[in-house]
Amino acid sequence: MPSLTRRSLLALGALTGASLLVCGCTDEEGPAAEARQREDADRPVRAKAVADTDRLLAGYDAAAASAGDRAEQVKALRAEVAEHRAALATGLPDGGTATSGAPAASGTPSASGSGGPVGSVAQLAAAERLTAQARLAQLAGASPELAKLLAVVAASGALHAAALGDRTPVAVPGDGTASPSASASGSGQASPSPSASPSASASASASAKPVPLPAPMATALQTALSAEHAAVYGYGVVGARIPGPGRAEAHSVFADHQSQRDTWQRRLAAGSATPTAAAAGYQLPFPVNSPETARQLAAHIEVQLTGVYAGLVAATTGELRQTAATALREAALNARRWGGDLTAFPGLPAAGASASPSPSPSAS
Repeated sequence: MPSLTRRSLLALGALTGASLLVCGCTDEEGPAAEARQREDADRPVRAKAVADTDRLLAGYDAAAASAGDRAEQVKALRAEVAEHRAALATGLPDGGTATSGAPAASGTPSASGSGGPVGSVAQLAAAERLTAQARLAQLAGASPELAKLLAVVAASGALHAAALGDRTPVAVPGDGTASPSASASGSGQASPSPSASPSASASASASAKPVPLPAPMATALQTALSAEHAAVYGYGVVGARIPGPGRAEAHSVFADHQSQRDTWQRRLAAGSATPTAAAAGYQLPFPVNSPETARQLAAHIEVQLTGVYAGLVAATTGELRQTAATALREAALNARRWGGDLTAFPGLPAAGASASPSPSPSAS
């Protein structure tokens, strides 16, 4: 057996040390490297969102001079937009200050719906709506957590637009773009893109096999379905306690929640999952025995749904993510309609806040 010389021992030691160093770095740095990769992929999305927000803040500053008796409202909404900017700029060099002078991209509101400078509260309202549309167009390219933040901020923007008097629905991007002209449609839906002939589409769907949903996505959808079951029950109580025009409004929202419940049931069934059934009865979070407490229950239900749908945005991708973002926005608008108390980030827990109970299945 050949003897090991001092040189061979040194060479073996160097090789072994190099192997250990490589393995050690891989094991230790793997999660951190993955996090950095996600952060790097999100950076252009964040930079674009911050640039949009800077233009919106400039619009607030321009509109403040002519706001008149709405000056305090404009000031309060601007403060929330500043909070949005701080959250969106997380991880950007120098807090995203380099993006403030970036030119407006196509489909991005620089100010008013016509593309001109903001000079009135009405133009500021349109700018809020168009900025919300731009946020939705960025969902597909964002990581789950950033997508959740974008959807939440878009919902807040829709609330701002409505508070400032804009009644045009936020357009839902159908192909990854949010065009200001899409808002001219009363439905708030983007125009459908050309598709294959009906016969070809029917043939493709008939031959397609159901694709099982990933477990995290299925779980989030089941959570959303359970929340809609509870909302349908709750609105039955609301409608029975509110008289006059308020009852018709409650019945309309009740029908919307039934429709959303049915949508989630179909999605789960199409993904080879068994939809969660409604409970036989639900325990209300507080006694509801007057029109006032009925409105409080409606607001409570919608505020709770914003959190459910923020989670669903993070758990889904593609068109389903857009559907979840739309549900989040509608829940926020409904919550405000009923007098709900919403933060600058509807759907995200406030610092130090504890979870509020929702209508829950009653013990049998």
